[in-house]
Amino acid sequence: MSTVLTSTDAPATVTYTFTSESVSEGHPDKVCDYIADSILDAHLQQDLASRVACEVLVKEDHVVLAGEITSNAKVDFEAVVRQAIREIGYTDADQPFHADTVKIVSLLSAQAAEIAQGVDEDTSESGEQGAGDQGIMFGYATNETPELMPLPILLSHRLSRILAQHRKAGTVSWLRPDSKTQVSVVYEGNTPVAVTDVLISTQHSADVSREEIRHFVVTTVIPEALGSWYHDDVRVMVNPTGSFVQGGPSADAGVTGRKIIVDTYGGMGRHGGGAFSGKDPSKVDRSGAYFCRFVAREIVKAGLAQRAEVQVAYAIGVAQPVSVKVDTFGTGDARAAAEYVRENFDFRPAAIIERLELLQPIYRQTTNYGHFGKSELPWER
Repeated sequence: MSTVLTSTDAPATVTYTFTSESVSEGHPDKVCDYIADSILDAHLQQDLASRVACEVLVKEDHVVLAGEITSNAKVDFEAVVRQAIREIGYTDADQPFHADTVKIVSLLSAQAAEIAQGVDEDTSESGEQGAGDQGIMFGYATNETPELMPLPILLSHRLSRILAQHRKAGTVSWLRPDSKTQVSVVYEGNTPVAVTDVLISTQHSADVSREEIRHFVVTTVIPEALGSWYHDDVRVMVNPTGSFVQGGPSADAGVTGRKIIVDTYGGMGRHGGGAFSGKDPSKVDRSGAYFCRFVAREIVKAGLAQRAEVQVAYAIGVAQPVSVKVDTFGTGDARAAAEYVRENFDFRPAAIIERLELLQPIYRQTTNYGHFGKSELPWER
């Protein structure tokens, strides 16, 4: 394993605007992610050794499950799917996508034995748990917010989450599950200085006016979400097409793993391309990315950099990573950060799973509003 350090300097006086988006739990892709993570958790509740790689497709009144699962758990897939959809809020009788009436097709099979023989500790050549696949993963942290997350994605998630909270609390009767949010932030160097634009597109019932929707979003949702970042000059767009009655899987197809930038850093940090939801922690797409985030957070918390990014690369069936790279973007001591990582963090999959306590049914908590920045998750503590 080699550890490479880099220090990419950028002029501290550069002023620019950065924009990130979020989507609600009712977005078709997120519906798929939540179903997949619900199936994962259902297996882990019964069998912590479960190997799960579950993909989901939704469209109109259909849910298709596909992938590979090897487990001693006995899971009622239909019950899990319907409960997940019900929790999201798709219970309108006049819509094709309804928790009680969707048609569920299962194309799930067992994991290939060739993968298991390289991953399992007792059959791998090295005698220790190997990576479940080849690939590269990234983790990112920045001191610009208490959560050590980039401000644009953090605020975008807050907008989406607060919309959902008001919908479920019945604050207004016309909100529906599907929505997208977007926030633009001006930076001076590495420092966010102002929110300039907010965009919210939220699904609604047919009997509400555009003016009522805008009034609620502008006077209630945005000030609550932005907090101290709110000011009267924020430019706001609400449902810019004019109407958003048709939404969710009833109107649009959804697939697991299509919101990987929403799930991570809103584009502020790099991404290796692997999705998270529906995968147990033997899949380094998930556990490796979580650990890279954990390590990047520790670098920033230790005062070694204001911003940090960690990359790890794996070969399938091999425990030791191919490489680990640390980047502090010119905001700290890159050499000290790399040495800190080398001395304190074990990137082998089994070590990651043990250190972050990943063999738990905790993954439904991760699905919506970002996998990072939530204090209740072990890689955020």
